[in-house]
Amino acid sequence: MDCIIAKGLTFKACHGVLSSEKICPQPFRVDLELYLDLQAAGRQDDLSLSVDYDRVYQVLNEIMTGPSCNLLEALAEKIAQTLLRKFPLIEADVTVYKPEAPVEGEFDYFAVKVRRKKN
Repeated sequence: MDCIIAKGLTFKACHGVLSSEKICPQPFRVDLELYLDLQAAGRQDDLSLSVDYDRVYQVLNEIMTGPSCNLLEALAEKIAQTLLRKFPLIEADVTVYKPEAPVEGEFDYFAVKVRRKKN
């Protein structure tokens, strides 16, 4: 299976369990790996046989800046299910990073990665 990769998509958003996280935007990063057969798109040079990156970004932006999720798990699931619904040719790996999670200690980020495909 071929793969379209989108790395480091960055958003300011209000997701988290704490009440302060619901009102104070913080940075989130999302990586996507979208699996689909790209042979026909490559041979025919036809976007309709692939996935429009701009549409993917717009869908992701709506989710990230939309209603708040408590958990990274819920946010990653929402992203994956929405992408599968809007882009029926794909399977998706979605990783959501929270570099400023309210955790005492030193860390680069906390993240959740989900892999989803159509049933």
